[in-house]
Amino acid sequence: MKKPFIARFLKSIIVVILAFYTLDIQAQEPAQFQKQKSEFWSHVMFGGGIGLSFGDGFFSGTLAPSAIYRFDEKFSAGAGLNMSYNTEKNFYESYILGTSILGLFNPVPQLQLSAEFEQLYVNRTFDDFFSNPDESYWYPGLYLGAGFNTGPVTMGIRFDVLYDSERSIYVYAYNFFFLFYF
Repeated sequence: MKKPFIARFLKSIIVVILAFYTLDIQAQEPAQFQKQKSEFWSHVMFGGGIGLSFGDGFFSGTLAPSAIYRFDEKFSAGAGLNMSYNTEKNFYESYILGTSILGLFNPVPQLQLSAEFEQLYVNRTFDDFFSNPDESYWYPGLYLGAGFNTGPVTMGIRFDVLYDSERSIYVYAYNFFFLFYF
């Protein structure tokens, strides 16, 4: 019997985390490697975004952790995960899982320009009453954005240049965002 996608996806994430964890376990390292290691981690920032929305019979929750490496004060790059759950009573339920890679550029400290490629697996299940077929598909997004940077928090707008109104999880090609990095 074929395992559900979510089980396979979560198992893959656990395997990757364990692989990175075991790579870091070593008896003793020469001093030069310890210095390089500490310099690397001093440029890494962790954060991401959290979304929560609810209303009359509707709930949506998103967790999108990410990590970026700051090459210097202007350039950063990183990767992230995206996990969302949506439900509307007597209509549908959806699970969305995905990954992304992103690049950030700060021409001045307060302005952040971004490019992000996101690949999402969308699984929507509709209630039988509406005769909508259930959906399960991959959806790519290529976002170009600009935001106001206040240190650990950036807020702005991004535009999906690959937007498809029939398959996107968003109503519009542009989205507002709030990101936190520490």
